[in-house]
Parts: sequence; structure tokens; C-alpha cells
Amino acid sequence: MSFNDEAELEKKTDIVFQDKKLLHQAFIHRSFLNENPETKESNERLEFLGDAVLEFVVSESLFEKFKKEDEGHLTALRAKLVNTISLAETATELGVGRLLYLSRGEEKSGGRSNSGLLADTVEALIGAIFIDQGIEKASLFIQKFILKKLPEVVKTSLKDPKSMLQEFVQANGYPTPVYRVVKELGPDHAKEFTVEVLVGGKSYAKGIGPSKQIATQEAAQEALKIWTNKTG
Repeated sequence: MSFNDEAELEKKTDIVFQDKKLLHQAFIHRSFLNENPETKESNERLEFLGDAVLEFVVSESLFEKFKKEDEGHLTALRAKLVNTISLAETATELGVGRLLYLSRGEEKSGGRSNSGLLADTVEALIGAIFIDQGIEKASLFIQKFILKKLPEVVKTSLKDPKSMLQEFVQANGYPTPVYRVVKELGPDHAKEFTVEVLVGGKSYAKGIGPSKQIATQEAAQEALKIWTNKTG
């Protein structure tokens, strides 16, 4: 990372680091240490800390903004904001990829555009900001670059449990949910459908409704409660 790179990042984030070595460390991937033994520490500890700071700040913000939402909805919103896709988008916005210190092998395999690696680096950056500047600056960074996505997340997620469940499970590395009708009762004018939702071949919930569509949404809503408790 050059001085100009540092200055550009600090300008984008409106944060001037007191400890430039800490900023430098936030971009050192563990693979870099293998080929550069003089470098003693990667960004993994900062990532660990940043992950906790990010979750706390986002959780507190959602708790204050959505006083009538239950724990399941809040957890799902948080997951959407802090998942790999969201954080990788933030990394791209900040130009994190070109600032990374990688091994030659990681470089050749496309590490600078790897979503997981980019997301981890954003968490490391948050950890570095927290140590160097404190919780207030870390919170401002999260508000500016991550929580700004909240209106769109609310718009696209809360109204449709099926879409919300799909985004949630995929963000956690699982395949698209599969729905199947397991029971159909009653005459044509008064049908009752039971739909089961499976993720990775495992049944998570069932929903009942007067149409397949409604039963599907009910199943998704029930499964969403299970998943948010599972990963929250």
C-alpha cells in the first residue's frame, strides 16, 4: 500500500488513522505471511474484533429503529446487512481489493476479487478503526457504508418471507430452498394446502393455506424463524 492509497482510503472514509501500521495490518491476508516471514501478523485478529463491533453496532441500530419488530425479523435484517455479499459490495466501493497484501498464489487465484476475502477485510478494517479511533468512529463508518443499505433491505426483504428466506440461507452458504405440496384437502371451492420447505434436502417447516402460494409463504415464514434463531 502506498501513501497515496492510504490517503485516498482515509479521504473516502473520513478517518485519519493515528497508527498507520494498524491501517496497514488491516489489509494483510494470512497467505502473505507465508512468503514474507518478516511480517509477523495478518489481519485475522482485527477481523475477529471487527466482526463483533459490526454486529453490535448494526444490532443496536436495528433495535432502536424497529421497536415493533420481533427478534426473528431483526436477526434477518442484520444478516442481510452484514453478510458476505453486502460487505464485499462495501469493499468494492472503498477499493479494498487493490490494497490487499496477498501471496502470489492467492493473487493468481483471484484473491483481490474474492467476495469472502473482501468481506473479511472490511471487518478487519472496522476492527482497526475501533482500536485507533474508538466506537464512535467505528459506528460512523458502519452507518455511512453499511447501514445506508437498510432502506433497500427493508423494501426488498420484509414483505416477502419466501424471498427473505432464500436470501438468508444463500447468504449463509446453503442452497435455494425447495417447496413441495405434501397435503391437499377439501373440495375445489375450499381447498387447504400444506407445503413443506426443505433446505439442502432437510425439512425445516410446513405452512398451511387456502392456496399453494399462501401455504408456501407460511412455510417460508416458519422456516425463517428457525433459521434466524439458528444463526443469530
